[in-house]
Amino acid sequence: MVPLQAGLPGGPELLLIGLLFLIIPFVLAYWVYSDAQKRDNSNAALWAVAVGALTYLTFFGGILALVVYLWDRE
Repeated sequence: MVPLQAGLPGGPELLLIGLLFLIIPFVLAYWVYSDAQKRDNSNAALWAVAVGALTYLTFFGGILALVVYLWDRE
């Protein structure tokens, strides 16, 4: 009998993937907030929440919100 070498991901792999999906939205939201604060944007918190929440809910929606923020900033 041959053991499965590349089976389904187990504990450590799922933990790392889960942590990445939790850390990436916070990092993007923090970066957007600090960048908007440096540029004196009055909607800095709104942009940060939009990018962070959309990245958490749908990754590509968050990337789209980030692109819209980058396009909108002066």
